Amino acid sequence: MSQPAALPQAPSMGQQSSPQGIILVLGSAIAWSFGGALARFLDITDSWTVVFWRSLFAALFLIGFMLLRDGPRGTVRLFRGMGLPGIAVGLCFATASTSFILALAYTTVANVMLIQAGVPLIAALIGWLVFRERISMLTWIAIAAVIGGVAIMVSDSLSGGGSWIGDALAVLIAFVFALATIITRRYAHVRMTPATCFGTIVAGGLAAAMASGFAVTLPELGVLVAFGALNFGLGLALFVTGARLIPSALAALLGTAETVLAPLWVALIHGEIPSVNTVIGGTVVLVALLSYLTVELWRQRRAP
Repeated sequence: MSQPAALPQAPSMGQQSSPQGIILVLGSAIAWSFGGALARFLDITDSWTVVFWRSLFAALFLIGFMLLRDGPRGTVRLFRGMGLPGIAVGLCFATASTSFILALAYTTVANVMLIQAGVPLIAALIGWLVFRERISMLTWIAIAAVIGGVAIMVSDSLSGGGSWIGDALAVLIAFVFALATIITRRYAHVRMTPATCFGTIVAGGLAAAMASGFAVTLPELGVLVAFGALNFGLGLALFVTGARLIPSALAALLGTAETVLAPLWVALIHGEIPSVNTVIGGTVVLVALLSYLTVELWRQRRAP
């Protein structure tokens, strides 16, 4: 794909961030945070079956979303225009979504959460090493606080119950998610909603080939609709729309709000009371995010 003459440059963490982008990425974190609570309603032993149905309903949601927003011709133009960056982002999200479901079969949720907390750090390092995005000291402090807070949250659950396969999948999730964030920001002129739809189709096709069967009960099908369309599809649409408008490290940092909210929804919906360490760690993460956003928005208001 030919390079446009004036490729929009991703700002450093010291430059302006769009409030709209911040809201959209936070919205994606909220949508994704319901995943754990929804998964509690499923009693499906084959992880590939879950990946298939979740990916199918996410793809249908994203196609419907684009048809309503852009019309049939506009939707076709979006798919044609996503190019190699869109294909790369789609493959990243396909890898991340599939690996997430599979990782839970091999390791603990705590291990996955802790490793995924490193996404902002990975995104910041990739942006700094490859694209020379400047990262402010405040951002590094916020990233460190978030990782520390998540470590406190999952400290009660960390044990030898995991396996190297599950932990390796969690590392893969963190890396490809950070990479997708970087690509989305660097190619801000490319609309990535069709890319996420492409990713869900790839994940669904792979799961269809690997699944032992597709039979689910009617109540489980209802849960899978919400799991795919609202938790996965809506979250993807909000994230790639907002991540175009803010620096990569900030987008990844805001995404960690999912880690704080997920135990809250499980507690409210299923009555699973979080431990003291979960509450303390979640508070650390929340305070770090709110403090960072407050300082960032204050700095922008004072900027000329």
